[in-house]
Amino acid sequence: MQKINIHEAKTHLSKLVDEAVKGKPFIIAKSGKPLVKVIALTAPTGKKIRRLGFLKGQLIIPKNFDEIASREIEDLFGGNL
Repeated sequence: MQKINIHEAKTHLSKLVDEAVKGKPFIIAKSGKPLVKVIALTAPTGKKIRRLGFLKGQLIIPKNFDEIASREIEDLFGGNL
């Protein structure tokens, strides 16, 4: 595994990170002493990550949702406290 001096790592960080992503991890050292190991993160495997629509079917939005409290909101933004 490649050992990189901290100054060189700062200078070439983008290139080094690209290499790590390609599967070539490296170690950053200071005065010859290893400090950290840089490796690529992998996405979680197995269960599919669902973000959009995760509450589908779990709540009901009323048809007049856009009108709920519209008078109060209009008064607040209109300056009528």
